[in-house]
Amino acid sequence: MAGKINKIYLPLLFAIVLVVGILLGKLLNNNPHENYSQVYQVNDKLGRIIDYVENRYVDTVSRAKLEESAIPAILEELDPHSVYISAKEMLSVNEDMRGNFEGIGVVFNHQTDTAIIISVITGGPSNKVGVLAGDRIIKVNDTLIAGKNIPSNDVVGMLKGEKGTKVKVSLLRNNVPDLIDVEIIRDEIPLYSVDVSYMIDSEVGYIKINRFAGTTFKEFVDGAKELKKQGLKKLILDLRGNTGGYMVAATDIADQFLEEGKLIVYTEGKASPKQEIYSTRRGVCKDIELVILQDEFAASASEILAGAIQDNDRGIIIGRRSFGKGLVQEPYQLNDGSVIRLTIARYYTPTGRSIQKPYSDDKNEYFNDLNDRYRHGEFSEADSIHFADSLKYKTPEGNTVYGGGGIMPDIFVPLDTSGFSRYYAEVIRKGVLYNFAFEYVDNNRSSLIIYKDAASINNYLESIKIFDKFSSYAEENGVSDSTKGFDKSRHLVSTLLKANIARNVIDNDGFYPIFKEVDTTLKTAIQFFQESQEID
Repeated sequence: MAGKINKIYLPLLFAIVLVVGILLGKLLNNNPHENYSQVYQVNDKLGRIIDYVENRYVDTVSRAKLEESAIPAILEELDPHSVYISAKEMLSVNEDMRGNFEGIGVVFNHQTDTAIIISVITGGPSNKVGVLAGDRIIKVNDTLIAGKNIPSNDVVGMLKGEKGTKVKVSLLRNNVPDLIDVEIIRDEIPLYSVDVSYMIDSEVGYIKINRFAGTTFKEFVDGAKELKKQGLKKLILDLRGNTGGYMVAATDIADQFLEEGKLIVYTEGKASPKQEIYSTRRGVCKDIELVILQDEFAASASEILAGAIQDNDRGIIIGRRSFGKGLVQEPYQLNDGSVIRLTIARYYTPTGRSIQKPYSDDKNEYFNDLNDRYRHGEFSEADSIHFADSLKYKTPEGNTVYGGGGIMPDIFVPLDTSGFSRYYAEVIRKGVLYNFAFEYVDNNRSSLIIYKDAASINNYLESIKIFDKFSSYAEENGVSDSTKGFDKSRHLVSTLLKANIARNVIDNDGFYPIFKEVDTTLKTAIQFFQESQEID
């Protein structure tokens, strides 16, 4: 549709796009900065054009659809992170950022034509009525869903609903001949942003944050306090793959490590006066040594946290250069529930660095930057990155840090490709590894649920030679052990296999402690703490 409009009605669309930026006030209902309604009354071209199209165009057109096309076109002219989010998309976005949704509290897999429950959230609605991992969902409100090839999203939609409402679910359970009917009262279900927190050894703890949501700060503090009870003295905070979220969540976590009165971040824009955020005295981790892990996918709020720690000489950053998003967005709610996220300021680290990477009118070039970095060798060689002297800054202790596009780590760790091969690529691409892990747990749940931690699951899987079972399964599913790289990838594939099996038994508490064995960046952090202890 968009292509046809550009080709045939370009003058009309150009007129709409040209004036819509001035006239957004008609749509905005909560802008505290300016009375846009006065602008609209003076210059009502957009309304006149759409009226004319509605009344005179040869076919019936949707006014809403014209507006939906024009608004993103305007924002496209600004920067890569000013975006329009439809009302429908906002429902999902709000769930992720709020940190909860309303439903029945299960995680299910829909690889086959039947939804199979992988895990049940402890204390959630399903847990309270006796739903178990391994149960098959056959019916929802007496509607048969098994064997109907119903999309996973549709099944989710049937199970979700407002808190306090009821849903009837019919389950098939192993060794139970008849369906089990349960009536579940929906409730708020947490969406965790801290994947895992555990002790690597008697002193070193590990916490992984996948995003910065409304509940992240509490999750982090709860995790840190629990680890301190277990002897935490050194913390590895993993921000790899964390694309950001709420800035306040990142600054609140930085506050836990800094002495009172330290600058964490400041923001400034044309219409946004400079705002500075300083640390307070409430930190629970002020006495904890800190290493932050990051990679090229860590962005925005992740970079605020890493920059605050690095610029205040409070910890070490290990990994690769972060994404480089230093723009602050403010949400504007429109009348229909949709939202414009408009860039209103840049954020700066305590030394004054703007770590927003350069961008031009070509947004594809901006988002292809990671591919360019890979081709230029940045993921494998630290010295492939060069900064102008104007981008160098000094921390209070005299350490050199860099602006101009992402947070540079203090210790560079190249992308580990030592276990990559054709065999590895095939078992991942075809889903053979993940399918085996799921099916193995589904068929052997009774012998696995007796193990309550990752180490015991790992030892058990080693004792039964799980990799040999997997290689036979892979052969049956089109990936032979004669495929190039079988021996080279054996350790990597075996570790991933055991980690995914453990995840299907005890969630992320099973995955990460096993995956650690092939995680070179994490192992570098552990080694750093060991060597620093030897020096002390």
